[in-house]
Amino acid sequence: MGSPVQAPAAAPQGERRFAQRRRERIPVVRGISTGGPRHTAAQAEVKRVATEHFPGVERSDAILSVFDHAQIDERQLARPVDWYVEQRPFAEKNAIYVEETLALGERLTRRALGDAGLTPADVDAVVFVSSTGVSTPSLDSFLMQRMGIPADAIRLPLWGLGCAGGAAGLARAADLVRAGYEHVLLLAVEFCSLTFHMGDESKANFIGTAIFADGGAALVLGADEGPGDGGLVRLLHAHSHLVDDSAALTGWDVVDAGFKLRLSAEIPTIMLTRLRPIVDASLAIAGWSLDDLDTIMVHPGGAKVLTGYELALGLDEHALDASRTVLREHGNMSSPTVLFVLAEALRHRPRGRGMVSATGPGFSAEHLLVEFA
Repeated sequence: MGSPVQAPAAAPQGERRFAQRRRERIPVVRGISTGGPRHTAAQAEVKRVATEHFPGVERSDAILSVFDHAQIDERQLARPVDWYVEQRPFAEKNAIYVEETLALGERLTRRALGDAGLTPADVDAVVFVSSTGVSTPSLDSFLMQRMGIPADAIRLPLWGLGCAGGAAGLARAADLVRAGYEHVLLLAVEFCSLTFHMGDESKANFIGTAIFADGGAALVLGADEGPGDGGLVRLLHAHSHLVDDSAALTGWDVVDAGFKLRLSAEIPTIMLTRLRPIVDASLAIAGWSLDDLDTIMVHPGGAKVLTGYELALGLDEHALDASRTVLREHGNMSSPTVLFVLAEALRHRPRGRGMVSATGPGFSAEHLLVEFA
């Protein structure tokens, strides 16, 4: 008798799950548009205002150094810098948030749809991400009516994800494509500057003043139709991770004047000790490792966050150039920032495999594995 034929070894569960997803509709980004409000402020100007209006700042070299070491040249804001020196009630700031979000959101959406060769009437699902203001009904409903997006398009507003929201929103938009929706709009808009508190000399408020900014991103997704599809990037896999007992690290505290930034000095340590295992777990589901990645696009939460990524993942000095460019030119805009990084990376016509990564309140991490067309 001949030797028995051995059955091939079963693939690990994670690889089997990933292979099943590959046989389904593969989401692809067809259009992307990023931008900010009309007011621009140089970092030196923001530092000047903080120095003039916070008596304690002049006496603290450590606080002033935050502005100098932020690696930000300029950023976009909802209002001119001097507007922020007065105390503003939450109702006034939130009204501006609604007004500016609708204006910027419509402009970016029309541009992204145009790049994809679509009109608002083609959209059948909307994912809206924002955490810097409140509105009920959510602002996507107003945008749909203003722009002529069909009334039966499904709506998925996401709130409270903070800096992780852009990556999480992209993952949920991709899920909707896999579920059968043809043209999915992702819109992430934040006005972080409206959470600044004049008179609050806490370190968290100063760090927020030194790094946070306003901006938005709109992306249009559909299903990959094969060679010559015209898509920009294919979205293959998403992975979320929530760190236990970490809510105190970052988020909003609600006070009479609105949202007050909660920001722990432990975040760089968390990045160094917890990030690599989370990234490895994300890659392992697809059977990938860090060595398989040609492009890494991470949310530039700040200069220390980028350094944390480099140290934790063992990256070379140019691996995060796209993230550093966005931080330098726009600051940290919370959820849309990593989508700016994706747009910046696409400008250089990347090839091969990539990863989109962002961390935010929770403390949470969101990762997407992608292939460039």
